[in-house]
Amino acid sequence: MQWHQGDFNSLSAQQWYSVLQLRAAVFVVEQDCVYQDIDGLDLNPECIHLLALNEDFQVCAYARILPAGTPYPEVSIGRVVVSANGRGSGLGHRLMQRACRAAQVVTKQRISLSAQSHLQGFYAQHGFVATGAEYLEDGIPHIKMVR
Repeated sequence: MQWHQGDFNSLSAQQWYSVLQLRAAVFVVEQDCVYQDIDGLDLNPECIHLLALNEDFQVCAYARILPAGTPYPEVSIGRVVVSANGRGSGLGHRLMQRACRAAQVVTKQRISLSAQSHLQGFYAQHGFVATGAEYLEDGIPHIKMVR
Protein backbone atom coordinates (compact mmCIF):
# COMPACT_ATOMS: atom_id res chain seq x y z
CA MET A 1 0.00 0.00 0.00
CA GLN A 2 1.35 3.39 -1.00
CA TRP A 3 -0.07 6.71 0.13
CA HIS A 4 -0.03 9.98 -1.78
CA GLN A 5 -0.97 13.39 -0.41
CA GLY A 6 -0.92 16.63 -2.34
CA ASP A 7 -2.80 19.19 -4.37
CA PHE A 8 -4.51 18.57 -7.71
CA ASN A 9 -1.35 19.31 -9.71
CA SER A 10 0.63 16.70 -7.76
CA LEU A 11 -1.58 13.90 -9.10
CA SER A 12 -0.69 12.14 -12.34
CA ALA A 13 -3.38 11.77 -15.00
CA GLN A 14 -3.55 8.05 -14.18
CA GLN A 15 -3.99 8.73 -10.45
CA TRP A 16 -6.71 11.31 -11.07
CA TYR A 17 -8.50 8.94 -13.46
CA SER A 18 -8.37 6.23 -10.77
CA VAL A 19 -9.73 8.66 -8.14
CA LEU A 20 -12.68 9.61 -10.36
CA GLN A 21 -13.29 5.97 -11.26
CA LEU A 22 -13.49 4.99 -7.56
CA ARG A 23 -15.70 7.93 -6.64
CA ALA A 24 -18.08 7.18 -9.52
CA ALA A 25 -18.14 3.44 -8.74
CA VAL A 26 -19.17 4.05 -5.14
CA PHE A 27 -20.99 7.39 -5.00
CA VAL A 28 -22.88 7.12 -8.31
CA VAL A 29 -23.22 3.43 -9.23
CA GLU A 30 -23.14 1.56 -5.90
CA GLN A 31 -25.22 4.15 -4.04
CA ASP A 32 -27.50 4.66 -7.06
CA CYS A 33 -27.11 8.40 -6.74
CA VAL A 34 -26.89 10.24 -10.04
CA TYR A 35 -25.38 13.63 -9.31
CA GLN A 36 -22.42 15.72 -10.43
CA ASP A 37 -19.47 14.42 -8.40
CA ILE A 38 -16.98 16.72 -10.11
CA ASP A 39 -17.82 19.96 -8.33
CA GLY A 40 -14.83 22.20 -9.07
CA LEU A 41 -13.57 22.04 -5.47
CA ASP A 42 -10.93 19.46 -6.41
CA LEU A 43 -9.10 22.19 -8.34
CA ASN A 44 -8.84 24.55 -5.36
CA PRO A 45 -5.07 25.01 -4.84
CA GLU A 46 -5.61 24.60 -1.07
CA CYS A 47 -7.51 21.32 -1.47
CA ILE A 48 -5.47 18.35 -0.23
CA HIS A 49 -6.06 15.02 -1.96
CA LEU A 50 -5.22 11.90 0.03
CA LEU A 51 -5.14 8.56 -1.73
CA ALA A 52 -4.11 5.00 -1.04
CA LEU A 53 -2.76 2.99 -3.97
CA ASN A 54 -2.86 -0.80 -4.09
CA GLU A 55 -0.14 -3.05 -5.53
CA ASP A 56 -1.52 -2.38 -9.05
CA PHE A 57 -1.26 1.38 -8.40
CA GLN A 58 -5.05 1.74 -8.47
CA VAL A 59 -6.67 4.08 -5.96
CA CYS A 60 -8.39 1.95 -3.30
CA ALA A 61 -9.15 4.74 -0.80
CA TYR A 62 -9.51 8.49 -1.12
CA ALA A 63 -10.45 11.62 0.84
CA ARG A 64 -10.05 15.33 0.27
CA ILE A 65 -9.45 18.11 2.75
CA LEU A 66 -11.01 21.45 1.82
CA PRO A 67 -9.97 24.83 3.21
CA ALA A 68 -12.24 26.81 5.51
CA GLY A 69 -15.11 28.42 3.65
CA THR A 70 -15.50 25.63 1.06
CA PRO A 71 -18.24 24.58 1.81
CA TYR A 72 -18.19 24.89 5.62
CA PRO A 73 -16.77 27.70 7.75
CA GLU A 74 -14.28 25.11 9.10
CA VAL A 75 -11.68 23.05 7.29
CA SER A 76 -13.58 19.97 6.12
CA ILE A 77 -12.93 16.38 5.09
CA GLY A 78 -15.03 15.01 2.26
CA ARG A 79 -15.44 12.47 -0.52
CA VAL A 80 -14.24 9.76 1.90
CA VAL A 81 -14.37 6.50 -0.04
CA VAL A 82 -12.91 2.99 0.16
CA SER A 83 -13.18 0.44 -2.65
CA ALA A 84 -15.40 -2.58 -2.09
CA ASN A 85 -12.30 -4.81 -1.89
CA GLY A 86 -10.75 -2.60 0.79
CA ARG A 87 -13.72 -2.51 3.15
CA GLY A 88 -13.50 -4.44 6.40
CA SER A 89 -9.70 -4.35 6.36
CA GLY A 90 -9.22 -1.25 8.51
CA LEU A 91 -8.30 0.80 5.45
CA GLY A 92 -11.10 3.29 6.10
CA HIS A 93 -9.79 3.91 9.61
CA ARG A 94 -6.23 4.39 8.33
CA LEU A 95 -7.57 6.80 5.71
CA MET A 96 -9.45 8.84 8.34
CA GLN A 97 -6.42 8.93 10.66
CA ARG A 98 -4.31 10.34 7.84
CA ALA A 99 -7.05 12.76 6.74
CA CYS A 100 -7.46 14.09 10.29
CA ARG A 101 -3.69 14.56 10.64
CA ALA A 102 -3.56 16.40 7.30
CA ALA A 103 -6.47 18.64 8.33
CA GLN A 104 -4.83 19.40 11.68
CA VAL A 105 -1.74 20.66 9.85
CA VAL A 106 -3.99 23.18 8.08
CA THR A 107 -5.87 24.26 11.22
CA LYS A 108 -5.87 23.79 14.96
CA GLN A 109 -9.57 24.73 14.95
CA ARG A 110 -12.59 22.49 14.41
CA ILE A 111 -12.73 20.10 11.47
CA SER A 112 -16.09 19.24 9.92
CA LEU A 113 -17.56 16.71 7.55
CA SER A 114 -20.92 15.80 6.06
CA ALA A 115 -21.41 12.17 7.08
CA GLN A 116 -23.85 9.78 5.53
CA SER A 117 -26.07 9.14 8.53
CA HIS A 118 -25.47 5.38 8.62
CA LEU A 119 -21.71 6.06 8.99
CA GLN A 120 -22.08 8.31 12.03
CA GLY A 121 -20.61 5.61 14.32
CA PHE A 122 -17.57 5.20 12.07
CA TYR A 123 -16.77 8.91 12.21
CA ALA A 124 -17.46 9.03 15.96
CA GLN A 125 -14.56 6.59 16.36
CA HIS A 126 -12.36 9.38 14.98
CA GLY A 127 -13.61 12.00 17.42
CA PHE A 128 -16.42 13.51 15.33
CA VAL A 129 -19.67 14.54 17.03
CA ALA A 130 -22.99 15.13 15.24
CA THR A 131 -24.26 18.71 15.20
CA GLY A 132 -27.67 19.80 14.02
CA ALA A 133 -30.42 17.86 12.35
CA GLU A 134 -30.21 15.21 9.66
CA TYR A 135 -30.62 16.52 6.09
CA LEU A 136 -30.73 15.13 2.58
CA GLU A 137 -27.70 15.60 0.36
CA ASP A 138 -28.19 14.24 -3.15
CA GLY A 139 -31.11 12.19 -1.84
CA ILE A 140 -29.09 10.46 0.90
CA PRO A 141 -29.54 11.23 4.64
CA HIS A 142 -26.50 13.08 6.02
CA ILE A 143 -25.53 14.80 9.23
CA LYS A 144 -22.88 17.44 9.87
CA MET A 145 -20.18 16.27 12.28
CA VAL A 146 -17.29 18.18 13.86
CA ARG A 147 -14.24 17.41 15.99
